[in-house]
Amino acid sequence: MWTTPVDLYCERTDASFWSEPLNALTNAAFLIAAYAAFRIWQDRARQDRPVLLLIGVVVLIGLGSFAFHTLATRGAVLLDVIPIAVFIYGYLALALRRFFRLPLLWVAFVLVGFAGASVLMGRLLPAGFLNGSGSYLPALAAMVVVGLLLHASDTGRRVLVAALVFSASIALRAMDHDLCEAFPIGTHIGWHCLNAIVLFLLLRAAILHPPMRATEP
Repeated sequence: MWTTPVDLYCERTDASFWSEPLNALTNAAFLIAAYAAFRIWQDRARQDRPVLLLIGVVVLIGLGSFAFHTLATRGAVLLDVIPIAVFIYGYLALALRRFFRLPLLWVAFVLVGFAGASVLMGRLLPAGFLNGSGSYLPALAAMVVVGLLLHASDTGRRVLVAALVFSASIALRAMDHDLCEAFPIGTHIGWHCLNAIVLFLLLRAAILHPPMRATEP
């Protein structure tokens, strides 16, 4: 049932609305990240609608995650994971077009391959692997590959820094349950704060990437 309560993190002790206050409030970090990226967008790329849409998705990530950490039901999980998935696939498509100049057909091909690899990994990994954080490993891998392919450029270095921060973020999410006794509020708050930084860094990399020259195809 969509209204079935879920209890996934250390901080939650019952099914009440405000049982995860820190996990809920730290979602403000996503709103701050979206605002910071929007300010750069205003100064540097006012005509860049794809990035503006992704900034809006970051706002939805913060709101959806807040809803999940307060309502904590199976239905609310969708409010949390769908905006995240939209950002992952949307940013990958943007990167393929903007960073590598791939035609739309190739972008679609890569996105389908990425989706297939993500599903396959989900089936191969044992249940509860990394406290459910294994589903984010394909996104991390994509960031590393993009960063390494562009390692000689500022964009590549920015993406690699984002990947490094994302690695730490995944580690904090994975440790949450194991540290409940020693650290009752858990480490999921770190996942929120570091992820907000990751999203800001990725948006900044897209905004600052040199535009395609008029003579280029």
